[in-house]
Parts: sequence; structure tokens; C-alpha cells
Amino acid sequence: MENPRQSASGGVLTAAETAPVVLRSLPGASPTKISIENLSFYYGKFRALKGISLEVPEKRVTALIGPSGCGKTTLLRTLNRMYDLVPGSRAEGRIMLAGQDVITTRNLLQLRQRVGMVFQRPISFPMSIRDNVAFAPRLLGWKRSRIDEIIEKSLVDAALWDEVKDRLHAPGASLSGGQQQRLAIARCVAVSPEVILMDEPASALDPIATLNIEDLMERLTENYTIVIVTHNMQQAARVSDMTAFFTTEVRDDASRVGSLVEVDQTEKIFTHPSDARTEGYISGRFG
Repeated sequence: MENPRQSASGGVLTAAETAPVVLRSLPGASPTKISIENLSFYYGKFRALKGISLEVPEKRVTALIGPSGCGKTTLLRTLNRMYDLVPGSRAEGRIMLAGQDVITTRNLLQLRQRVGMVFQRPISFPMSIRDNVAFAPRLLGWKRSRIDEIIEKSLVDAALWDEVKDRLHAPGASLSGGQQQRLAIARCVAVSPEVILMDEPASALDPIATLNIEDLMERLTENYTIVIVTHNMQQAARVSDMTAFFTTEVRDDASRVGSLVEVDQTEKIFTHPSDARTEGYISGRFG
């Protein structure tokens, strides 16, 4: 197999991509946190995902990789029903989160407390650092004393407290890009989710900020299950315990649909994948 340190896009490797690869094995069995069963997803008549079955282990990092357009972000957004914001979209199959079927539940507020999301670009609300973290707890009607406690805890969990504790009333937008992304993570964990979804959380950051986010993800798995979409193969190798590789299939009518090729421990995916398509992607021969 070709050296997986080659850029999957075939271009020049960035500093973050050339950082040493440490492949993490998965010690022992981990309970399943999310069970995806024969999931298909549609945007109107267009089928974006076909027959996805995937088990997400608890308090681990699971990386979703694959070429653009293969449905990785679509899958991520099914896990907390973000697709409800897209008219005409629908899902078939089951997504079980500790006994709750994500697809059929009507309690979206509870679901999105349990499954938080961090987006590709750092999003700071137009308010103070403190109010950014307190935003969701206030919406939920928490008492002020509880909110005060959770602000510090969330900023500590996001490895941001020491950098902002003396300026909590400064605008969130005054922070650097990497700090704003950690603020977004603090805002996410403030309501104590069980799962954190991350859609390319470091793609808009410089290499140092990227590595800070990666280090943070490893620490967060002490308390949270993380599912991350990434196009950076080195990042997937560094931070994830499990990796799922997706690709697109061309149908008879020339349309494309996303499908899951294989999922396994990250070390195996990057050293001895079971499918030749996986090997071709991670070695940069296509993508």
C-alpha cells in the first residue's frame, strides 16, 4: 500500500497533515452508544445515503471519511435530526440512541440536548464569552447558580478557562479562530450531551489550533462519545478509535448515492483495510 501520509487530495501536505501519525488501537470492547440500522436518506427524490448500518462505540472517537459527496455530513446530521431544517428531506431505517429512535422521536429539544454539534467554521454568538456558554442553559430555564457553575466547568472541559477566566465579559468574537472553536465546544458541552458531533471542526484553523482541537477531542472522550467528519487522513489516524469509510455508488440513472464500504478500528483501516477502495482512498489514489 502506498504511504498514507500522502495527501488524499493529491496536493501539498499542510503542517497539520505532516504531524506524526499515532495510530490508536481500541483496547477492549466498548458498549455501543449509537446503533444505525439500514439507514437510507433522501433530499426530496434524491437518495443521498443507501442502507447504512453502523455501530458507534461509547466514549470513543469515530471518524467518518470518504470523498466529497459521499454522505458523511448527511449522516452526521441525521444523528440529531438537523435535516429537519431542510424541506422535503426524510430518513428511513433506525438510529437507536440508548433506547430512543432518533428518526421517530418527537422530542427534538431533548434529542439535541443529548446530541450536540460543532460546525466546520467557528461560530461565536454576538455576545460575551460568558453569555455564549450560558445561552442554551438559559433557554432551558436553569437557575442562575447552576448556570454559573456550568460556565466554568464547560470552559475547563473545552481547555479554554485559563485563557479567558479574566475576560468573561469580552465579546466572543474577540477570541482567535481556534479559541472560538473551543468556545463553540464549551457551548455544546454546557448542557451535558452524551454525544458530540463534529463536522470538520479544524478545517478552517491553522495547524497549531488544529492540534489543540485534536488534543481536546481525546480528553473529551472521558465523558462524551464523539463522531467526527474529516477529509484529513492524518487527523483521522491521530484522533479516532474507529473509522468508517464511505464512497459514492453510480446508479443506473447516472445518479450517485453514498454507501458505507467498511468500518473497523482505525489502526486496521489505515494499515490493513479489507476493501481495495479504502486502500485507494487513504493512500491518495482517488478522492
